[in-house]
Amino acid sequence: MDRWTGKFAIVTGASSGIGRSITKELVSAGVNVLGLARRENRLQELSENLKSSKGAFHYLKCDLCNEEDILKAFEYVENNFQRLDILINNAGIMLGGSLAETTTEDYRTLLDLNVLAPALCIREALKLMRKHKNEAHIININSVFGLNTRAADLPINLYPASKYALHAMTETLKKEVRDNNDNIRVTGIYPSATNTELFDLSEKLHHVLNVIPALESKDVTDCIMFALSVPLHVQIDQLVVSGVPSKQ
Repeated sequence: MDRWTGKFAIVTGASSGIGRSITKELVSAGVNVLGLARRENRLQELSENLKSSKGAFHYLKCDLCNEEDILKAFEYVENNFQRLDILINNAGIMLGGSLAETTTEDYRTLLDLNVLAPALCIREALKLMRKHKNEAHIININSVFGLNTRAADLPINLYPASKYALHAMTETLKKEVRDNNDNIRVTGIYPSATNTELFDLSEKLHHVLNVIPALESKDVTDCIMFALSVPLHVQIDQLVVSGVPSKQ
């Protein structure tokens, strides 16, 4: 990770779960991070916790379902830091309910956050990364549902569809940066059920953590750090991370 010391990263959904965990790890490693999330109080608390870290933590309140907020965040990076080396698209939502019972409003929220937001962040990140031509890395935090809709028997409507879309987006991005001869690597991370607030959003889903061996945020963070730390001639295309029953 030494080559990332002093470099700049954006982490979406930085206020909790995997986003909070990877933010803490990056800043501890000397990476300067801008955390984006809706809950400003959580970001302020995280900022206090990271004051003595090797890297610097900055934050912006950002509704990732709002394009204007996303554009302002990337403008802030361009104006204040003049570079972007790492983008971690982490923010996402899972809403319980069958296709038959889910409201149109919930469909739009899910697709805005799980599909459109990472697409917009990728678009704006590419502008900065290509402008400054530094080594860069885009990491999309996906789900095993982005590879297999039968990973679990859950009422989660369009969630697998949104994750399939993110998987396709990741693969398309790999081809685009390769064809453009960019100095940008692209990685998709595909965790199974993870003990985060994602499963707290619906009573229909929370019980899953008592049935399926759950990952912790730190488990996924370790995979992200691995993808970032491999040699320059290596790209981790996909990392599928699954919980297994403890033998203890």
